[in-house]
Amino acid sequence: MQTPEGFAPAPSTDGGTTTSKRSGGFGLMPALTLAASLAALASLALAWQGQTRIKSLEQELVRRQEGSQTAAAGARELARQAQDLSRDTAAKVALLDARLAEVALQREQIESLLQSMSRSRDENLVGDLEASLRVAMQQSVITGSAEPLVAALKQADERLLRHKQPRLEGVRRAVARDLDRVKAVSVVDVATLSIKLDELVRSTDELPLLAQRNDEGGSRAAPRADKATRAGKPVQAPEDAGADSWWSRSWTVGKQRWDSLSSEVWQEAKSLLRVTRIDHPEAMLLAPEQAFFLRENLKLRLLNARLALLSRQFDTAQADLRESQLMLERYFDGRSRKVQVSQELLRQVSGQARQVTVPRPDDTLAALGAVAR
Repeated sequence: MQTPEGFAPAPSTDGGTTTSKRSGGFGLMPALTLAASLAALASLALAWQGQTRIKSLEQELVRRQEGSQTAAAGARELARQAQDLSRDTAAKVALLDARLAEVALQREQIESLLQSMSRSRDENLVGDLEASLRVAMQQSVITGSAEPLVAALKQADERLLRHKQPRLEGVRRAVARDLDRVKAVSVVDVATLSIKLDELVRSTDELPLLAQRNDEGGSRAAPRADKATRAGKPVQAPEDAGADSWWSRSWTVGKQRWDSLSSEVWQEAKSLLRVTRIDHPEAMLLAPEQAFFLRENLKLRLLNARLALLSRQFDTAQADLRESQLMLERYFDGRSRKVQVSQELLRQVSGQARQVTVPRPDDTLAALGAVAR
């Protein structure tokens, strides 16, 4: 369609719309970029703020943990102080109890002294005899010997004999019965047992060990004697030497020499090997340098048994004596006379080192109690 002259063509509607859309798209891009940047900055700010809060929380936790540790240390210190204080208090209470017991004992003693002063002569004698007997009983229990009780009973008998009181004749008869019963008890002679143990300790260095036993003399004496006998015995020449040939004589002489040589070799080989019954293999494996320590250990066992006997600890002494007996049987030569003597001494000491109960003078105490009533 032709356009009249003087009129410009009308702008196309589609083209203008496209241009406006393009210009609008280019305008939205900076806005989106700016929004994304702001969002990123906001997220970074939030992250920084969260990290800051986490650090502050960590610092707070550390401070609180340090505070709790300090409080725990203080609590432990206070607990320790409280424990020390309670221990000191317990010790003071125990000391006070001990002093109270001493005061009570002293009070009882004072009361008994006052009562003894108000008693008559017979009552004083009865009280003295009972007190001496009880003290002697305590000494007998401590020492394990009946000598204190025997001495107290003899003294009581002498005092009753001098007193000559008819009402105390029953007490005197009771004293005689208790004295006979106490004398019949065989007490342990600790002095003799100590001397025997000292003798054992001195003879320990002379006891032969099982590993040092030398039986070579007896085992080699027989081969040497046979060898000497064979050396002194001439080789018998054949009786019919003139009738036999040279070969027969040579064969006979060679055979005799071979038999003699083989017998000597066999005897020497047998002397190199000795068969012995060993009940304790460890005794034969004992090194020579260990023999000194074995003897010293045996001495220590015997000395411990001696100290236990002196302190009246018979169970400990029996244990040490059993160990010493086992050491003698295991490591020392039982065929030696010295070892046999030591074992016999140990058996004697072990048989006599027994706890002996000293009888109580019950008859005398009962008679004294009856008189005191």
